[in-house]
Amino acid sequence: MPRFPAAARNRGLSCSLVIRSWARAAALTGLLVTAVVVPGSTGTGTAAAESGGGGDPWPQRRFLNMAHAGGENEAPANTMYAFKRAVRLGADMIELDVQSTADDRLVVIHNSSVDATTNGTGLVKDMTFRQVHALDAAYNFVPGRSAVPGLPPESYPLRGVRTRDRRPPHGYRAGDFAIPSLREVLRTFRHVPINIEIKGTSDADVESFLHNARLLARLLNQTRRTDIIVTSFNDRALATFHAQAPHIPLAPGMNELIAYFSTGARPIDGTVALQIPVAFNGVPVATKEFIARAHADGFAVHVWFSGSAPENEAAYNALIDACADGVMAAWPALLERILDDRHIARPGTPGTDPCAAQLS
Repeated sequence: MPRFPAAARNRGLSCSLVIRSWARAAALTGLLVTAVVVPGSTGTGTAAAESGGGGDPWPQRRFLNMAHAGGENEAPANTMYAFKRAVRLGADMIELDVQSTADDRLVVIHNSSVDATTNGTGLVKDMTFRQVHALDAAYNFVPGRSAVPGLPPESYPLRGVRTRDRRPPHGYRAGDFAIPSLREVLRTFRHVPINIEIKGTSDADVESFLHNARLLARLLNQTRRTDIIVTSFNDRALATFHAQAPHIPLAPGMNELIAYFSTGARPIDGTVALQIPVAFNGVPVATKEFIARAHADGFAVHVWFSGSAPENEAAYNALIDACADGVMAAWPALLERILDDRHIARPGTPGTDPCAAQLS
């Protein structure tokens, strides 16, 4: 089985656990490769596709450059600097992760601890928002490699901007290099769609996922936004969130995604998109056939990498040609250039759609 670098892990459960779970499901059903030709399930998918609220149904919102953690290979992950930079260069949507602090503030960070990306140590849940927000979230950022601790100091060009030991890039401020609150992100990007993943302290600590789900539902219910997709690898967290914020669109958790992949079983109500890896255990998942089946069932398909396959220009082009609706890109500037060079249609912008025939 492939190993997933800790800094590149995408979801609330460890990627190795996800891979094992997908592999077990495939072995049990015998449908690892043939799943892409299983007939569609009984529902039409129309309700799911339209449940995202105002604007076009999610399968029609394409093609989306979904900056993964703001584009973690190009900027410090999950920082306001990364998000602002990605949106300025043309990203259509930002993807982020949330944990909660000791004083129940939702903050935007992938890991349960601050050690990998900042100049601090400890679990987010044991720190107040003020303590978390004071940290330097660019401390271990290496361009092209995301967060890599332990290198010579000159390897970190943005280290110290948060603490005002270094001047920020033009157009940005020291606070853009902090761990932000989710409220700040929502307030800043009022008109930018956001993909939010509910995290937890550990795979075994289910209550931490449920707690964060409840906090997220409470916050999003105050916004009245429906241009948001919420997901989590923890299915119980997603169900808890949906029960308290049923108007917010969803992408299913790990077990329901496996069930759909394997048998065509419909995921949780409110699902508007399937968010899948490029491949697992060397077997392609984001194939043209599987994507066509998801479209026929009324779901958009968004694809993530996080070590599941090489992420480069060829991979981005292949996913565009496979009719994916969006890619969660660690290299959003590269994806933006490809989309521009190919004149690919975007939400609100005319252009070429190589998949128009499939989607009509």
